[in-house]
Amino acid sequence: MGESITEGTILNWLVEEGDSFEEGDILVEVATDKVDNEVPATSAGVMLTHKVSAKDVVPVGATIAILELKEGSSVSNVSEEKAASQESKKSTSKNKVTPQKTQSRSSVDSKAFKVNENLFISPLVDAMARKNHISYEELARVSGTGKDGRLRKSDVTDYLKQGRPFQFAQEVAESLGFQVPNLKFDKGEGRIVEMDRMREMIADHMVYSKHTSPHVTAYVEADLTDMVTWRNANKLKFQKKHGEKLTFTPLFIEAVANAIKDFPMINSSLDGKNIIVKEDINIGMATALPSGNLIVPVVKNADKKDLKGLAAATNELVGKSRSGNLKGDDMKGSTFTISNVGTFGSLMGTPIINQPEAAILATGIIKKRAEVIEKEDGDTIEIRSMMYLSLSFDHRIVDGFLAGSFLKRIADNMENFDTNRIY
Repeated sequence: MGESITEGTILNWLVEEGDSFEEGDILVEVATDKVDNEVPATSAGVMLTHKVSAKDVVPVGATIAILELKEGSSVSNVSEEKAASQESKKSTSKNKVTPQKTQSRSSVDSKAFKVNENLFISPLVDAMARKNHISYEELARVSGTGKDGRLRKSDVTDYLKQGRPFQFAQEVAESLGFQVPNLKFDKGEGRIVEMDRMREMIADHMVYSKHTSPHVTAYVEADLTDMVTWRNANKLKFQKKHGEKLTFTPLFIEAVANAIKDFPMINSSLDGKNIIVKEDINIGMATALPSGNLIVPVVKNADKKDLKGLAAATNELVGKSRSGNLKGDDMKGSTFTISNVGTFGSLMGTPIINQPEAAILATGIIKKRAEVIEKEDGDTIEIRSMMYLSLSFDHRIVDGFLAGSFLKRIADNMENFDTNRIY
């Protein structure tokens, strides 16, 4: 513990009284006059009591919580001294830049890790990374499921099970974090808005994706008249029968999941020179938060769910997203992502791939248009409900023929909607 640290402020309790936690979960956020810090759990257990509240200023050495650990019946105290000690170590490491060499393919020094300050690595995650020879650069590319995208023990474990898809990704020479270009321009009148941690991570992931995958986008339009007519006629009866609102999202996911079964190479990731074709079809759905940020909860095994199951899953995940109650498992394991830009009135979009997936679909707004309908007895002009679909794909894995065929299959699935289906 640094001699200059005498007290700290409790910023936020991340585990409430009575809640259980796992090893590596962040229990509390603490701030001192030097640096903010997060206190991770060293083992699984239950939070019994908060001895202090958020915003309280606590002297070093004071007990701030009482825990019950699963490994024994003894009660454990969490003190401000432990939190401050970790902060002191973190502060000291920032002032001392010592190059580190690893046995992995890339060589990363502490300067590179320091620059990426939006990535918090707990002592437990750091120990796991060192044990498995995972560099900080590689670790920075792993999606975290903790609060604000922080890495947990389970994230590293899952990453290892996936075969370390980022192990041989192109190295970033200087900084792992998102760096705003130092442009010289007249900023004029206005105000400065600092990025929150989630926005920094989104920026970092978007830049990383564009640098990793050669993006190509294909477009197609689909006639959704039958689907729209069926939904409008059945949404109230569906909700009365199943207790779930019927939006277009589960209908879109159903069409995409069925298309993936016909074109399994779309459901893949690149691992060095190997392509990993996933068995599970887990559809991520980009969801807007009240803050304006986006998050991607995942509908697991979408191809094995009926319409009722898809509606229940999407409604639950959207509700959790907007209320801030998503769990780590809700955001894990997506193999393909859908972004419904039509929700905001956009005609179409050019989405950025959610790494390490091979493709992402954007669905535009459904609009009524006058369309020429070709018939055997002569063409007619009819009012139809039309929608543009755009597929961004990783050209390292997916070529134009596969992408075009897959996108056309999605459109066909939507257009050939069974209006006599039983739900």
